[in-house]
Amino acid sequence: MKIPACPFTITDWSKVNPTTHAGETGSATWRTLDIGDLRVRMVEYSAGYLADHWCDRGHVLLVLEGELETELRDGRKFKLTPGMSYQVSDFGDAAHRSFTSTGVKLFIVD
Repeated sequence: MKIPACPFTITDWSKVNPTTHAGETGSATWRTLDIGDLRVRMVEYSAGYLADHWCDRGHVLLVLEGELETELRDGRKFKLTPGMSYQVSDFGDAAHRSFTSTGVKLFIVD
């Protein structure tokens, strides 16, 4: 990830219009700021959310509230709680997908 040239920017996430994305179960609400090829998001997954795809995109993901389970295609699973993050490169390690039984709020840069 390379941060493209941009001015100093402050984001009030409460004023960024949300978009809703269906999962295999549950839904994800994204508030997204696009800066060139850089995407910065505040994301909330509903309780019972399971991603509808395996993702190969690189991310820096920080859990703000709730609990997130990340499963890698090779079967490994990781539980993240508030204050924990993961970092993965594009097509790095194994593809991943997200699940939450409780709901979760995330800050993601990719």
